[in-house]
Parts: sequence; structure tokens; C-alpha cells
Amino acid sequence: MTKTTSSLGGTSDEPSAAVGMAELGRAAVTAAVLGRHGGRVAIGALRGQGATPLAAAEAKTAFAELGPTYVKLAQMIASSPGLFPEVLANEFRSLLDEVPPVGEEDLRRVVLRELGDQPENLFESFDLQPLASASIAQVHAATLPGGEDVVVKIQRPGIRAGVQQDLRILMLVARLLERTSASGRMANPIGIVEDFEVTLGEELNFVHEARGMELFEHNLRAYGDNDTVRVPAVHWRYTTPRVLTMERIHGYKIDDLAQLGAKGWDLAGALKRAVRAWLEGALQHGFFHGDAHAGNLMIDTEGRVVFLDFGITGHLDDKTRDVIRTGLPALLVSRDFRTVATSIYELGAVLSPLDLDQASKDIAALVEPILEKPLSEISYGQVLVDIVKVGTGYGVRLPRELVLVAKQLLYFERYAKLMAPDWSILNDPELIGFLFESVVEPTVV
Repeated sequence: MTKTTSSLGGTSDEPSAAVGMAELGRAAVTAAVLGRHGGRVAIGALRGQGATPLAAAEAKTAFAELGPTYVKLAQMIASSPGLFPEVLANEFRSLLDEVPPVGEEDLRRVVLRELGDQPENLFESFDLQPLASASIAQVHAATLPGGEDVVVKIQRPGIRAGVQQDLRILMLVARLLERTSASGRMANPIGIVEDFEVTLGEELNFVHEARGMELFEHNLRAYGDNDTVRVPAVHWRYTTPRVLTMERIHGYKIDDLAQLGAKGWDLAGALKRAVRAWLEGALQHGFFHGDAHAGNLMIDTEGRVVFLDFGITGHLDDKTRDVIRTGLPALLVSRDFRTVATSIYELGAVLSPLDLDQASKDIAALVEPILEKPLSEISYGQVLVDIVKVGTGYGVRLPRELVLVAKQLLYFERYAKLMAPDWSILNDPELIGFLFESVVEPTVV
């Protein structure tokens, strides 16, 4: 498995285990917040309230109170179907990553430090009121000298130090669970924190994001069928690890059916082009967009699909792509569940011996009822989620990228219900041929 290993501080692969006074103070605050909300759960349980949903609701409130690291952790839990309790994932999906913008002076200090001058001296125009403000960064509209419209993504000051403190604390807790709890070891908390650090490190390094944008754009041009799919251009003169300046896209979110429908565009065709480009990135080039929610997919004023926000990306090496190309046809076409179980074994880090025969039976029992439905009604993203659940139950730690793939398929299937209700991703001859070149196309039901 190929995976980016850039950390928040630069080169280390995990948060430092060193704990100083700052970490102790932050740990005390964290414990106090969690303890307060845990007490509310206990009181609610005594009053007859359901402990599990109440605990999930209080956890969401506590994570929001604890700030950016925990908001992002909650979002990772919400977007990792099959790896965490469903009630918790469902509750965390409603946690909004929206906070008040930073003050003008703080904003100016970041721009001055990163770009060497004040915004009004760098840009022809710069709107100090942000278009959007989230826990890690906020986005401002601006105009370059010469008149081009851009957006400037500016990281909130001081966020890296706070995130590093939280990650050190989380790693200490993870190590404690590994040493003291058998169920904790099976959940692999150290691996979860390590994956979280990688994801958060990528989001905090805007140069990494900018390079991902250009790599995805380059891969789109490697084939001749992606002329109507694109990525905003990066303006490197105004880009650093904490400031990202890119072309401003004028258009509509991909699920804004009222606006898009009024244009008379082929919405089903646009969605198919987006899915094809994404699948090509994942299985041909090994690099894909890892957060294709509706806010990150637009159709511009010329009808082209635009992928935005490359803070989260996935990487699949040659071996992983080969295993997926073997495992998915075995699952979806030939129903060879032993091959599927073998693929799980090959893809993941095995934390306990895997009984292939029993795993094959468990996979069959779980997914055969789903696969018996008409192809247009099958959620292939949900099938992958169920496979992840089976692997987790057998102590197989499947790669983060497989969860990202399942998540994106769920997004695309959601859009398909709105934009192309009679179309199914793996019932499309072009996509079937692209994914499984040696596999006979399934019969349309």
C-alpha cells in the first residue's frame, strides 16, 4: 500500500510521544470536557434515556467543543463506514465544520508571513469577509493583478501547534488501549491515530493539496475522454503550506438540481463523466479524490465538471489495484467469495489468523441478498462497506484507501438517484469495460 507519510511537523511518521506542560494542560481540558459530557450520559441513563444514542449525541457536542482536531476526527469517523459504531458515525455526520472567522489582524499576519506583504498590495482586490470559514482554514475572494478572479484559502493561525498537542494525547491513549485491552488491540487504535495524522497532515499542508490538484489534472489529460472534466488552476506565486490561491470557479454544486435543470444540461451525462474520471484516477493512475461530497463537485458555467478541494486524497499502488481488479469481479460477477476473502487477506494487515472458509461463508451471507437485487438497486458502496465489516470482524486492518473508495461510491450513488435514477455505476458498459477489462459484462436486469 502506497501512502503519503507527511506529518504535521514535516518528516516523522507519527506524533512525538514527548509530553510537556502544554500537553498536560490540554489533556486536563480534554478530560474535563469529556468527563462533563460523560456525566450527562450517566444522568440521562438513570432517568431512563437510551444510553447509546445519548452517548453519541454528547460525544458530538464534546468534539465540537474541543475544536479542530476533534471535529476532523469526528468527520473521519462519520466518513469511515463499517469501522466505527453506526450510531456514532450517523451522529457525527451532522457535525458542521463551521466556526467564526479569524480577526482581520490575525488574517493579515498570516498573509504577511506567508506571502511577504499585505493583501491589498498583493492582489488587485481582496475581500476581507470570507466566503466560508471552517476549523482549519477560511476562503476569501480576490482578484489577481490583471483581473483574474481567484479564491485564497488561508490557514487559521496557531492551528498546527494545537493539533500536534491533541495528536500526542491521542497517541498516548491509543498505546494505553493497545497494552491494556484485548478489544482495544483488535480495534487497532494506534493504526487509527496514525492514519488520522496522515490525513490531517495532508489537509494542513496546502502545498500538498496544490500538488494533488495538478497531479489529478495531469492524469485527466493523459486520456482523451476527459475534456469536460477539470480542476482549478493553482497560482503558485501566491501559494505556500498555509496559503493556497487558485482559480475561482463560477458554477453550481452538482446536487443543485434547480439551477442545473434550468440550464438544460445533460446532468446524467455530467455525472457519468465525473464517475469515469474518478474511477480512472483510482484504478488506472492510482491517485484519486478522497472527499467527493457535493460541495467539492461543481458544474461550471460552461457545463464542465470541476473537482474541488484536494485536502483528502487516496493512493493505490500497483499491487492494491491488481487485488481490487481481482476481488471486485469475483464479488460482483462470479460470486467467488473465497477469492474475495483471499483479496481481503492480501489487502490488509492481519492482526489474527484468518479462517478463509468461514470468512467466505460470512461474506456470502452478508452480500448475496444484496446482489440478488436488480443491478439498478444495488449499492456497490454499501457492499464494500459490508466487506470492510467482515474484514474488521476477523482482525484484518484494511487500508484507509479502501474505506475512501467505499465512501466515494456512496457519494456517487447518492448523486445518481438525483441525476440519473435509471443508471447504475457498475451496470454501465463503459465503466465495466474500464474496470474489469477481462470480465464479461453482466446482464442488465
